[in-house]
Amino acid sequence: MTKKEIKTKNLDTLAAYHEGLCRQPRLRQLFLELTLKCNEHCFHCGSGCAADLPHGLPLEDYKKLLREVKEEFGNRLLIAVTGGEPLLYPDFFPLVEYIHELGFPWGMTSNATLITKDVARHLKEAGMYSISLSIDGLEETHDRYRGLKGAYRKGMEGMQNLIDEDEFVVMVTTVVNHENIKELDELYRIFDATDINEWRLTGIEPIGRAEQVPQMHLTPEDNRWLMEFIRDKRQQGRPVEYSCCHFLGLEYEAEVRDWYFLCNAGVYVAGVLTNGDVTACLDIPHHPRTIQGNIYETPFAEIWRDRFEIYRRPLSELNETCRSCPEAKWCRGGSTHSWDFEHDRQKICMKGVLF
Repeated sequence: MTKKEIKTKNLDTLAAYHEGLCRQPRLRQLFLELTLKCNEHCFHCGSGCAADLPHGLPLEDYKKLLREVKEEFGNRLLIAVTGGEPLLYPDFFPLVEYIHELGFPWGMTSNATLITKDVARHLKEAGMYSISLSIDGLEETHDRYRGLKGAYRKGMEGMQNLIDEDEFVVMVTTVVNHENIKELDELYRIFDATDINEWRLTGIEPIGRAEQVPQMHLTPEDNRWLMEFIRDKRQQGRPVEYSCCHFLGLEYEAEVRDWYFLCNAGVYVAGVLTNGDVTACLDIPHHPRTIQGNIYETPFAEIWRDRFEIYRRPLSELNETCRSCPEAKWCRGGSTHSWDFEHDRQKICMKGVLF
């Protein structure tokens, strides 16, 4: 069989699997948005986080939720704590220690600026499994994007403190835009000299504050260059990967990441926002159609079992252009976080860009 025939067969198999998954979803990852506070002010932040925004639920409410989740789903699913900057949550360590006590694997996202040697050691003692750190350019660029002088230096020091503990899966995530794409070669040389487990590249998305800077969005040429950059590094055996976002066509599916596109929102992934609202992936904009309930009104397990209808049908069914597309059975309308729920259309479609 040719590579194209193999990919087509695999994508057909995945499409059939997804149909079954929509009927019987499997919760594998639960995100907890601990806070909207952040010590940085990133121009592209999808959640619009800032220093003066609120924290999430009280510690005891998180504990109650986690006990319910363990009772209903067991403790093999990954608990992912995020923000804002989750380390700013006042009861961060009591919470993650409780997650560990319940036997859940857990990970976090962080800008890494607050990860001192002592914090890294405490994370190890609390049983953290994995962490995704954000570095979005070389020093001047990163500091400017993040609105914090010294963010790059502190972030890189935080990364090294984690590596020195030799205990975690350490992933660095870079949000690529029309400007910093020129720095990827140099960033690659920097990260290749470290012991990180993975460098994950994702394009800037038209959500949150990034919607206000269309001049920074990737052009078609940028997207094609980025795919070739990642594929080249992977062919060299380097741990560089494109994010889970977007169907990339037969040319790049299973070439720039380990497997084929499947939006996990609502079939594998759920999230609890700072006010107790339940959604799927936390990158999805808050909208009456995307919020499925609130844990103060309905038990989480009931929300997961009985709602999430919008996530468990192909988004392509909601739009005539998507519905009539030959790739719809594989793409299913694309990533949920970039879907425009006001107009039922996809904001980012790689058709005509990559294929």
